[in-house]
Amino acid sequence: MATEVENNAPETKEIKEEIPSGDNKADEAGKQENAGDAPASAKEKEPTPPKVLVHKPNFEKDVVYLYQFSRTPLLPSLSPYCLKVETWLRLAGVKYENVDHKMKYRSKKGQLPFIELNGEEIADSAIIIKDLSQKFGHDLDVCLTAEQRNLAHATISMIENHLAWVVMWWRTKYPDQVLKGYKVNLQHALGTRIPNGILNFFFKFAFGRKWFQGTKKVKAQGMGVHSAEEINEFGQEDLKVLSEMLADKPFFFGDEPTTLDVVVFAHLAQIYFIDKEVSYPLRDFMTESCPNLVGLVNRMKERCFSDWDDICTTLDLNSHLPKPKAEESKDNKEESKDEKESDKEKEPEEKDIEKEKADEKEKDKAKEKSEENKEKEGK
Repeated sequence: MATEVENNAPETKEIKEEIPSGDNKADEAGKQENAGDAPASAKEKEPTPPKVLVHKPNFEKDVVYLYQFSRTPLLPSLSPYCLKVETWLRLAGVKYENVDHKMKYRSKKGQLPFIELNGEEIADSAIIIKDLSQKFGHDLDVCLTAEQRNLAHATISMIENHLAWVVMWWRTKYPDQVLKGYKVNLQHALGTRIPNGILNFFFKFAFGRKWFQGTKKVKAQGMGVHSAEEINEFGQEDLKVLSEMLADKPFFFGDEPTTLDVVVFAHLAQIYFIDKEVSYPLRDFMTESCPNLVGLVNRMKERCFSDWDDICTTLDLNSHLPKPKAEESKDNKEESKDEKESDKEKEPEEKDIEKEKADEKEKDKAKEKSEENKEKEGK
């Protein structure tokens, strides 16, 4: 989508391979058999298969490798499109793994998110979901009628081409509020040891050009030319539409979530989970005037992210994957080995001590008997 993260200089570039042309040699055997015939056509060499141009060359078959932004303490991703893809993967039950790339990579289209599947890169959240639905046969919209599909398509277009720009305007207008509102840890997000105080300072100035480019995009789209009050009203109108569509249903089209629910959740989470200490009128409007949307966000959170608290606490990209059992350290192993050896050494020592004690008891008994005998003889 046009609103997904772009980068004018993607890190991964296509490498063109020169395929050597075939030698135009005649077939010698053909010449000998048919001396008068024209020489046989040259045998063309089979082209070498193209190299797999992916960041994860040692991939596992049919495992989706997702490239997205780092975690935050308040929600799994600050990108609605990254959260959209990960939510869909979990809801569809597709095996996936997040790649911890410290936000260094972009797709060939210059976007995040993108995925790699069986040595192939797929970019753009909508295309990713479409291709994976066909590949794995997990269409969340399989039960929808044609009319419902059309309604879902129109609603998703409203969200991603209008409401998303309302949120984008706030983020580009108030970058400091974004850091506070989502409690962003730049040190963790960028994978650096530079103190957060310095990073926050340079975020405002050194990274200002990127935010300025974002501001220009918001203006070019049309949203940025309006006043703050007008933009907030645009967002409220979109939320009202979604609230009326949802009504008192658990999900937009009934008892089970569809792609529309995934998209709504991914975008509304960006609004709802902004820290309460940071002023944001659209979040307050949603909380007060659209409680059913808040309910939807919480239902999707519980349904797809049972490990939400763990994600936000540890900032682990792959908390959904089983962790290998912790192995004993070498020191512990050596200590236990020494203990066993010392126990073995102690065993014979203890046996010798017990034997000595038994011998002493026997000697004492014999001594007592001899004394008793002497007394009897004296009498």
